[in-house]
Amino acid sequence: MSLAARPRATYDDLCRVPDHLVAELLDGELVTSPRPAPRHANAASGIGGDLHPPFQRGRGGPGGWWILDEPELHLGGDVVVPDVAGWRVERLGELPTTAYFELSPDWICEVLSPATAALDRATKLPLYAREQVDHAWLVDPAARTLEVFERHRNQWVLLAVHRDQQVVRAPPFAAIELELAGWWGP
Repeated sequence: MSLAARPRATYDDLCRVPDHLVAELLDGELVTSPRPAPRHANAASGIGGDLHPPFQRGRGGPGGWWILDEPELHLGGDVVVPDVAGWRVERLGELPTTAYFELSPDWICEVLSPATAALDRATKLPLYAREQVDHAWLVDPAARTLEVFERHRNQWVLLAVHRDQQVVRAPPFAAIELELAGWWGP
């Protein structure tokens, strides 16, 4: 006896999820995660805080980017919420008037937590490659690591793993140095 196929979750299902959870639609399944814990939120805030002035505002860097925390992305039937994402202004001239983006970002950053690491690595990274995102970072506050990936022919290539107190230049933001220590907290 076979199991009946579960109906695909809809955007309406996603909208009914309580605000204290992050909701995503992945392969027709509604996936919920707890809101980020303090170490996770601190790392994501630090990353956005480091990138926003030089890349979105052009202060101490080249500008030319939109850098946003937790944007809702509608990509090929999936709805995902990366921790931080960026679009080159040449591809996304202005922000959409909708509550979500249909244009895939040029870069995403997922901050790993015990509750989301497997989903981020095994489900969301392949989805981002499928949707032509060129750069991905995985940040693990517990391990104090930054993994830098670049997409080649819809496959992720690991360019570097940085850790602890390193000061690094990481594509696509290699125009500035990033002090990883600030992402981990005092």
